Amino acid sequence: MCGITGWIDWNSDLTKESDNLERMTDTLAPRGPDAAGTWISAHCALGHRRLSVMDPENGAQPMIRYTGDDKYVVVYNGELYNAPELKRELESRGRTFTTTCDTEVLLVAFMEWGRACVERFNGIFAFAIWDVTAQELFLARDRLGVKPLFFYRKDGLFIFGSEPKCILEHSAVKAEVGAEGLAEIFIIGPARTPGHGVYNNMSELRPGQCMVVNHAGVKTITYWQLRSQTHEHTVEETAEHVRELLKDTVERQLISDVPVCTLLSGGLDSSALTTIAVEYYKETGQGNVHTYSVDYRDNDKHFKAHAFQPNSDAPWIERMTSHLGTVHHPIQFDTPELVATLYNATLARDLPGMADVDASLLLFCHEIKKGATVAISGEAADEIFGGYPWFHRDEALNADTFPWSLATAMRADLLSPDIAAWIKPEEYIGDRYADAVAEVPHLDGEDEQRRRMRRMSYLNITRFMPTLLDRKDRMSMAAGLEVRVPFCDHRLVEYVFNIPWEIKTAGDREKGILRKALQGVLPDDVLWRKKSPYPKTHNPNYLTAVRGLLLDVLNDPSSPLLPLINVKKVRELAEADSASSNIPWFGQLMSGPQLFAYLYQVNVWLKEYKVSIG
Repeated sequence: MCGITGWIDWNSDLTKESDNLERMTDTLAPRGPDAAGTWISAHCALGHRRLSVMDPENGAQPMIRYTGDDKYVVVYNGELYNAPELKRELESRGRTFTTTCDTEVLLVAFMEWGRACVERFNGIFAFAIWDVTAQELFLARDRLGVKPLFFYRKDGLFIFGSEPKCILEHSAVKAEVGAEGLAEIFIIGPARTPGHGVYNNMSELRPGQCMVVNHAGVKTITYWQLRSQTHEHTVEETAEHVRELLKDTVERQLISDVPVCTLLSGGLDSSALTTIAVEYYKETGQGNVHTYSVDYRDNDKHFKAHAFQPNSDAPWIERMTSHLGTVHHPIQFDTPELVATLYNATLARDLPGMADVDASLLLFCHEIKKGATVAISGEAADEIFGGYPWFHRDEALNADTFPWSLATAMRADLLSPDIAAWIKPEEYIGDRYADAVAEVPHLDGEDEQRRRMRRMSYLNITRFMPTLLDRKDRMSMAAGLEVRVPFCDHRLVEYVFNIPWEIKTAGDREKGILRKALQGVLPDDVLWRKKSPYPKTHNPNYLTAVRGLLLDVLNDPSSPLLPLINVKKVRELAEADSASSNIPWFGQLMSGPQLFAYLYQVNVWLKEYKVSIG
């Protein structure tokens, strides 16, 4: 994994802009701590930071290759899991290779097949290829959007990068946010609208899209999207196919020239991936699998079960590590570390994020990095297989909005009246919901129940899942750790999307078809364990700490947050005895500590990025 950046300017000589390019590239150093490279010409500048995973000796970027007199330059962030097959096919067509890295495979594939190369890729990627002869830049992002790619357009400039920070470092770019950007921050929340970059003139290339930039302008092309089709398999056949796809996906993603580990919570998803990894390591003679888990000091004393987290992970982690014989690394954090890292987590995202969940993941990734460079994670299984409680609740299924946006009016009430009038919260979220629903590829002849469940699946895969993928990428790469997400293999997602709901819930259980697919793979008690999400802190000291952070913000007249919120109402919430209870924020009820930490992060963002509103 790496970080990429660069820009096109047809009206300037960019060879005089090397300092600008160096600064932009340097902002991505955490994503690529192993090496840096730049390439610059009259109208195209490219920068790259490298995290060495495949062929560390020979995979330097920007990478240059020739076909006759034609010259191509690539900067690439990602992994191609079918690189060996692609390489064999390209060699059969007369292409030659000088490295064993997938960067060269990707570039040669473009040289052979042009823009259509992306349709052949199985992997996670964001890349840019400059065709020197054609004076054309080609950019692409993977089908599910695991790897980020932002771009900025204004006054003839086209600037791109893995993260907003490298674009904001360009001397021509200012950190400005308008009404839509504020609506994304306060109303949509961490679940940003696909393609929206929050900052003015900044967008994000959507998953499954590619882009061409040349003298004629900028053209965006959708090369992949979810499609509906009739599911022909029986329950048994479906379970078998899911099992085969998952096994193939995990084994592909275990290939690396550097240490690989798995993240293990003792839940269905991470236990399945770890089990497949252990079996693969045994078959290939690679020794023991290292596993990592995260928790908080004294969490066992304060844990209280609820619908989204019915039980604690610790006993289940021990169950699986003992069962599999992995080398396990339990990581624990205390409240002061978690609170202090809220600041760095905001800088890692370039935006306010998921508060303590971001901060703990950032800390977790830094610890994992001490022993591994690549990790396997169970992200996205709940969106794909229907594991969240809102898949099973009528009030969420029948709501005319996103299931995580049921409390928009209450959230809007915490904004200043002027800001609320400007961004029009309910209208904004209504428009975004209508846009999303209009995209759903329904199948002719489906009854209302199946249409409703297909809609919910689509909203989760295309609107909520990117939130978690964005978080995982940004926090892991800030620590120089590559995290792979097997459940985001596009073949698996395409197949599961079209499994009818009554088969997805086989056995009358959430994620029933996945459980059935894993029968005989996992111990029965783990197989039927209720879903438990990424762990959160339950320590009341966290509430005390983040309440203090927010009150400090509210008590400082210079805080940039104050003009945007209803200070009186927010202060009442922060000072209330019931501050530890749930507050309607971001759809389902968010705890008071989460809200206070989020608003603190908003203030950090506004202040550190010197964001101007307008």
